Amino acid sequence: MLHLAQIQRNPTSGEMELQLLAHQRADLVWEVGNFESLPLAQDSFLGEGALVLVECGINRQIVNIQEAKDWILSILQKYLTKNASHSRFMEAEQSKVEQWRQEITAQSLELNRRSLEIETRREQLQELEQTLKQDKEELARQREKLQQLAENLKRERERLKLNVADEA
Repeated sequence: MLHLAQIQRNPTSGEMELQLLAHQRADLVWEVGNFESLPLAQDSFLGEGALVLVECGINRQIVNIQEAKDWILSILQKYLTKNASHSRFMEAEQSKVEQWRQEITAQSLELNRRSLEIETRREQLQELEQTLKQDKEELARQREKLQQLAENLKRERERLKLNVADEA
């Protein structure tokens, strides 16, 4: 298993050891933590504080140690520089987010427009209902007047018939 480690001096024994900082889970997946220490042979070619990549075998035996500088620089180059593919990916994602924001804004404006249109129609309907109610009341008054006039006409007709019958 591959680990990122730092060479440190044990404060109690004074011997050099590897402080494991992270280990590789999959190709581009690392887990930070555990901070286990492994003893390091005194003939280490790197000094205290150096970051190294450590390949461990069964029972945490050190199989290979190499300086981590080139590996860290390649990660920086690949993911964190201006020309990195990661930056292009982030720019593309930011572009998508901006496009979505614009689409949502347009949808929001359309919803607001529809809401105003519905409110205007509701007000028009209320006005029409009020007008219809007034027209209905006026029609009822006119009907009542017509009925009164019809009754008056009927009475007048009967009175005229009686007058004509009395004269005859």
